[in-house]
Amino acid sequence: MQKKALGRGLESLMSLSTNRISPEEVVVTIPLNKIKPNRFQPRNKFNSEKLQELASSIKKHGLAQPILVTASIVPGEYEIIAGERRYRASKLAGNKDIKAIVKQSVNERQRFDLALIENIQRENLNPIEEAKAFKKLMEEFGNTHEQISEIVGKERSVISNSLRLLSLPEDVKMLIVDGKITPGHGRILAGIEDIDKIMVIVDQILNKKLSVRAVEKIVSNLKNNKKIVKSEKYEIELVHLKEEIQRKLGTKVNVIGTSKKGKIEIHYYSLEDLERIIKGFKF
Repeated sequence: MQKKALGRGLESLMSLSTNRISPEEVVVTIPLNKIKPNRFQPRNKFNSEKLQELASSIKKHGLAQPILVTASIVPGEYEIIAGERRYRASKLAGNKDIKAIVKQSVNERQRFDLALIENIQRENLNPIEEAKAFKKLMEEFGNTHEQISEIVGKERSVISNSLRLLSLPEDVKMLIVDGKITPGHGRILAGIEDIDKIMVIVDQILNKKLSVRAVEKIVSNLKNNKKIVKSEKYEIELVHLKEEIQRKLGTKVNVIGTSKKGKIEIHYYSLEDLERIIKGFKF
């Protein structure tokens, strides 16, 4: 069963609707130069073209929804919890101030949660930023995959698959950020340990416009070939071991089995031959 688009819901966390503001929250007009970006903003990249579009809309129609801020440690100043795009666009529009809901008593965890949820709801995070945000929730705030799933309203498997992207080489992650390869490509490539092989497949994706399904087949063949190579290597080792035992015992020997278990057959051709072989063992 699919979860709701957003687990706890952005509005339920920060009460953005003006008719549901709690007694501790106040809508005020704040000078833009008194507002600082969110230190816990999970987003690193803001699309300049889309920011300009938002700025034009704000200039023409005004701000449709106030941003959410909390008081800074510096008296008279505020820090953004959610709404950094609107804040940046308002500056681009030439505005000197902005409408904001002032939320009291917000801890670091809540600031990060709210910024993350707002970005996910508005689809503002690229896949790598989202994965880094999930990692931060785990490492700095001690969340499990299941807890993150509840926070952002995504299936647990989505969280796990997202985090896999962080194991990719930096060049590949940047290709995902720039939209040149998809997160689906990235998740498959994350299953390859050899960086050189990853880059060879990436070149094929870029040059041949390979689909995710096509990359799946390439990686599957790659893994199957590796299994064959391992099997061949094991067979060669068995032959060497068998020859070594035959040389020491001076008789025909068969080594049967796998790398985990098996048996050794030692041939003898008379009682005297058997006694000779047994004497060759050190008990």
